[in-house]
Amino acid sequence: MTKPISPLLPIAYSKEVASAKQRGAPLVALESTIITHGMPYPGNIEMARSVETIIREQGAVPATIAVIHGTLHIGLEAAQLEQLAKATEVMKVSRADLAFAIAERRTGATTVAATMIAAARAGIRVFATGGIGGVHRGAEESFDISADLEELARTGVIVVCAGAKAILDIPKTLEVLETRGVPVVTYESEEFPAFWSRSSGIRSPLSLNSPAAIANFQTVREQLGIDGGMLVANPVPEADEIAREEMEIYIERALDSAERDEITGKAVTPYLLSTIFDLTDGQSLKTNIALVENNARLAAEIAVALGE
Repeated sequence: MTKPISPLLPIAYSKEVASAKQRGAPLVALESTIITHGMPYPGNIEMARSVETIIREQGAVPATIAVIHGTLHIGLEAAQLEQLAKATEVMKVSRADLAFAIAERRTGATTVAATMIAAARAGIRVFATGGIGGVHRGAEESFDISADLEELARTGVIVVCAGAKAILDIPKTLEVLETRGVPVVTYESEEFPAFWSRSSGIRSPLSLNSPAAIANFQTVREQLGIDGGMLVANPVPEADEIAREEMEIYIERALDSAERDEITGKAVTPYLLSTIFDLTDGQSLKTNIALVENNARLAAEIAVALGE
């Protein structure tokens, strides 16, 4: 069972989240790297507000998570969200450096892994994001594998996404998740999605067709004492997708550019996303926003179902 947050840890709940916890209302966690590293201002703040509104409309409460000057925030006030969207030189924190950012009183945006850690310790069972990290292409040489996969294996949070980011090696990512015992459920489809595209060409390990069924699946896992999270892959709406064949051309060009510029480590994903944005004349960002909003809606529905 996940340990609760220590009373000694510098932590702050937004007024809305604190009230929701007191009432036992359903909560949905949101990461903050999508705000600080995923898209430029003011598009990032518009997206963040839209996602929070969608969650409220479904009867749940949004909890955007970030570290601000060494304090872990579970939920952000409107002014804090605006400040984060405008901030520069914000740390991108995962499991390895979440505690570092707090200890050194830094400001850090949480990745999937760090958001899962904070959400679980705050008692939040559902988390909406864009796409998870995974096994990078060429990982057999670079050993570049996201901490998101290990976190899914150990932290009991339902993560709703549009699949693994298409810039990754999706078959290897699914193989690692299977090895680590993480259930991968695609919502209303037999095929696992590829972030900007509705299909990766790979059959999904599992498929469910309602938020209630997903909530029931997680409840039974918990009753059996099975640790770890669940990955729910929610295909981007058909009207907003970019065809997989088209995206592969852009991805290959972006990967070639990253290799030429010797981009490594945490800088790889933001670099590739920025390059693809340029190659698609901004369409990739529009699709990204659409899928995040779609994931927030489903995550809120699952959170409500868990409460029922």
